[in-house]
Amino acid sequence: MPGSLGTARYNKIVGLLVEARKKADLTQEQVANKLRKPQSFVAKYERGERRLDVVEFVDICKAIKVNSADILGKL
Repeated sequence: MPGSLGTARYNKIVGLLVEARKKADLTQEQVANKLRKPQSFVAKYERGERRLDVVEFVDICKAIKVNSADILGKL
């Protein structure tokens, strides 16, 4: 089974996360601080250079105060 990185559905999830982060008026740095990760972590998943696992996805949703089920429901 090929990986999901770069697929249309994965790109849509990332796009929705970016949109939600911006709507929450948060910078990549602020999200990274909430996650206790470097800013490059956020930049890499937003650029599609790094794949998120489900735990990271849920943690990011919490950091930007968006319901993970709502993001997935938009697929």
